[in-house]
Amino acid sequence: MTKIFAVALNLHDHNTYDGVWHNQRERFTRFKHNMPYHVDAYAHQSDKINTSDYRLNNEYVKEYFKKRDNETLAFSMTAGGIKMCKDILPKEVLDYKPKKLWDHYFNDDLYFIDHHQAHATYAFINSGFEKSDILAIDGLGYKFRCIFIDKDENIIDLTKELPLGWLWNRMSRVTGFGSLCASKLMGLAAYGSYNQYYYDVFETMVSGDITEKNLKVHNLINLEYGKENLAFTLQKFTMDKIKEYVYPLKTCDNICIAGGVAYNGYMNEEFTKHYKNVFVPPAVGDEGQAIGVYQHADYLMNDNIHKSETYGGKEYDFVGDEKLTSYKEVAQAIADGKIVGWFQGKSESGNRALGNRSILADPRRKDIKDVINHTIKMREDFRPFAPVVLEEHYKKYFDTNSPSPYMSRICKVKSDKIPGVTHVDNTARIQTVNKEQNNKLYELVREFYVITGIPMLLNTSFNKHEPIVETPSHALRTFNKTALDLLVINDWIIRKWITLIH
Repeated sequence: MTKIFAVALNLHDHNTYDGVWHNQRERFTRFKHNMPYHVDAYAHQSDKINTSDYRLNNEYVKEYFKKRDNETLAFSMTAGGIKMCKDILPKEVLDYKPKKLWDHYFNDDLYFIDHHQAHATYAFINSGFEKSDILAIDGLGYKFRCIFIDKDENIIDLTKELPLGWLWNRMSRVTGFGSLCASKLMGLAAYGSYNQYYYDVFETMVSGDITEKNLKVHNLINLEYGKENLAFTLQKFTMDKIKEYVYPLKTCDNICIAGGVAYNGYMNEEFTKHYKNVFVPPAVGDEGQAIGVYQHADYLMNDNIHKSETYGGKEYDFVGDEKLTSYKEVAQAIADGKIVGWFQGKSESGNRALGNRSILADPRRKDIKDVINHTIKMREDFRPFAPVVLEEHYKKYFDTNSPSPYMSRICKVKSDKIPGVTHVDNTARIQTVNKEQNNKLYELVREFYVITGIPMLLNTSFNKHEPIVETPSHALRTFNKTALDLLVINDWIIRKWITLIH
């Protein structure tokens, strides 16, 4: 059995994976997307951060390529990542461009696959499908921006046809949200309507190669037509292009989707109308790259199909002053209007809080979105929140045809009883949960259902501006700095004690 250590050499969302621990570096550096710095790149064995070591990538990246006994380094990289290590890599690596899913470069315990192969492998292996179409789509990889892989594992390059990740990031910057903030545009789209001017601009921007000539188009965009209308039109443009270029390539009833664009819940839901089975894994962006790299190498070198855990982070011991007596106690507090920080076991892989690093609240409250946005998350008031719903009840409340365990799809809401998780366009990005996926979360939601008759909670990531909390100390700090009412860490309750001065 070959020991494998996998690395994603990205300019952002740097992560490593050894088959057990998915180390998302932002969780420890506390820089969102781990930008603008990478910290001690070979720190995969430790969560200790030396703040004096905050430097640019180059010197640390080379640490990965120091030969270690009985260990194969498996890696992928972006076009930006190549700048950090091109002087130490064989030319064969730099020239490598796969034609099939399982193509790879291997020499002297160095295993390399393309960035988009890593996305595709992560989605495909975790899907459990025997055969599947695969769409790997994001802003910028190494050789590609978008690929489609058919059921026979052939790679079709859609870089020129579908530079959609690049377009979303560009528009995120144009509208003032900044890089890697496409999710804000997606939230804003619900407030807008179609605008032909914006659609024509998008057509110009993605036509042909992405050159400096059409890069300049974004400077000419007239935002007087409304940012919300730009966002709505961009969402429509995205779906039109998917239907034009991806749908005709269909070779079977299954599809796996990964890459940063796969965080687009509207797009993922639309795919369910064209494919019988749609799978989107939890860490679909670059933050999940290392898992796909590991899975690819493990399959070919060890003849092993390695499915990664949804909760791939670390687990922490914690002892508080007040023991949790029952989930009913917390459910009742939420039903009474309390907002709860919920910290359990290992942290989730990916950028969605799936019940181990979550903020939970009552979805029946009309004001809850504004309360959480303004007093806890400190973010734009147009940003919605997701429901986590008992899997056996989701069809009663949401118009979708299959469970969504990773909060990956946005669908229509069928009930007026959950305004706190219903977006302005009458949609919600749903998470379904069952006992096998997350028993503690399931039992908490079930207790809330017994109390209120509503089989769901509002669920959002446990953070304020920064990455999702990783450690108990991160959770305690966020709890003390925000309007959270209760904090539950594993089996312990922490309350806020306020001394009134008369």
